[in-house]
Amino acid sequence: MAVRRHHEEKTRAPSTRDSASMWKFFVYSSLGAFVFFVPIEIAGRSSILLDHVVTAAQDAVPNVLPYYTLAVVLAGAAYPLITGTWRRSTADAVFSGFKLVGLLVGVMLVFGIGPAWLFEPDMGPFLFTALAVPVSLLVPLGAVFLALLVGYGLLEYIGVLVEPVMRPVWRTPGRSAIDAVASFVGSYSLGLLITDRVYREGKYSGREAAVIATGFSTVSATFMVVVAATLGLMPIWNTYFWTSLAITFLVTTVTVRIPPLSRIGDSYVGGVHPQPEDGAGAGRFSRAWSDARETVAAAPSLAANVGRNLKDGLIMTMSILPSILSIGLVGLVLATYTPVFDWLGYLFYPVTWALQVPEPLLLAKSSAVGIAEMFLPSLLAAGATPVVAFIVAVVSVSQIVFFSALVPCVVATGIPVSVPQMILIWFERVVLSLVLATPVAMLLF
Repeated sequence: MAVRRHHEEKTRAPSTRDSASMWKFFVYSSLGAFVFFVPIEIAGRSSILLDHVVTAAQDAVPNVLPYYTLAVVLAGAAYPLITGTWRRSTADAVFSGFKLVGLLVGVMLVFGIGPAWLFEPDMGPFLFTALAVPVSLLVPLGAVFLALLVGYGLLEYIGVLVEPVMRPVWRTPGRSAIDAVASFVGSYSLGLLITDRVYREGKYSGREAAVIATGFSTVSATFMVVVAATLGLMPIWNTYFWTSLAITFLVTTVTVRIPPLSRIGDSYVGGVHPQPEDGAGAGRFSRAWSDARETVAAAPSLAANVGRNLKDGLIMTMSILPSILSIGLVGLVLATYTPVFDWLGYLFYPVTWALQVPEPLLLAKSSAVGIAEMFLPSLLAAGATPVVAFIVAVVSVSQIVFFSALVPCVVATGIPVSVPQMILIWFERVVLSLVLATPVAMLLF
C-alpha cells in the first residue's frame, strides 16, 4: 500500500505542478488577445494596441526608420546567398534574384538615385513608406506579442475543441486544427513550416498537406493590420479580421472538393501511414485542458519564448521586404503603365459586374493584381469606396496564393502542389471570396 501511495503521489506531482503553471495560459493568452483584438483609443484614434505601438515607434524615430528598413532588406537579400538556399531549386534561385533587385530598389529609394518614374508618389515612395517601413516594424513587434497569443496553450485548447469539424468540413485530420489556426493567426511561413514537418512525418497525406498549405496559410494577423490601415478599415478592425477568417475557411470548404485539390493523391511520404489520432478517452473539454496544460508545462520562459519569436519575426521580415520591393514594384509598374492587369482583371469583371458592386472594374483589376503580391490590391484600392475597400481587403487575404512570398515558400517544401495548380487555386479562391465578401460589405456600408 505504501508503495502504491508513493506511486500515486509521484504520478500526481507533475499534474499539480502543471496546474500551478496554468496562470500563464490565462494571463499570457489574455494579454495576447488584448493586444491583437481589443480596440482602444489613444490620442483620439481608435485601434488595436499593436497598431498604436507601431505608430509610436514610427513617430519616435522617423529619420532612422528608412535606414533600419534598408538594413533589413540587405539582410534579406544576403540571407539566401549566405545560407546557400538559393541553390535548392530553380524557383529559389529566381526568387533570390528578385531579392537582390529589391535591395537595389531600396538603395535607390533611400539615397534618392534612379529614374524619375521610380520616385513618382504612387510608385517607389508609396511602396517604401506605406508598406516596407511599417512592415519592418510590424512583423517583428507582432511576433513578440504572438509569443503570448500562441505560445501558452490557447491554440492547443482551441484546436481540440474544433477537431470534430475538421474531417467532415475540410477533409483534413483533426490534428490539422492547430495547424490551421497557427497558419492564420501566426503567418504563412509558420503554417508551412508546421505543415511540411507533419507531412514528412507521415501524419498528413499529400492532398491534406496541399489543402492546408493553400487553404489556411495566409498572411499573419500583424500583416492584416497594414492592409486595414492602408484601406481605412482600422475603425472596424475586429469585423474585418473575423470576416476574413470566416471567408478564408469557407472558401477552403469548396476548394477541397474541386480540382486541382480534389485530384491530389492521398499518398504518404515513403509509404508511411498516418498515425492514429487520439480522439478517444476523456471528454473533449478535458482533453483540451490537458493539451493546453502540457503545452504550458513544456513552454520555455517568457524571455526565451519572446526571443525565439522575435528571431522568427525578423527572419520572416527579411524574407518579405526584398520581394515586396521587387515583385511589388514590378506589379505596380505593370498596373500603372501597361494594360496587363486590366486584361487579367476582365477575368473577374463578369463576377464583379454581376455582384453589382460600385467600381466593378477597379475591384476586378485589384483582385487580379493580388497574384503578384497580396498587398498590391490595397495600393490600387486606396481611396476607393468603403464597400470596395472592404472587399479588396478580405479577398487579398482569402486568396492566399501570391508570387512574392507564398509560392516560393511552398515550392521550397516537399508539399506536392505545383505552380500551375497554385495559380488555378488562386483563381478559384478569388472568385469565391468575391462572392462571399460582397454581401457582407453591402450590409456593413
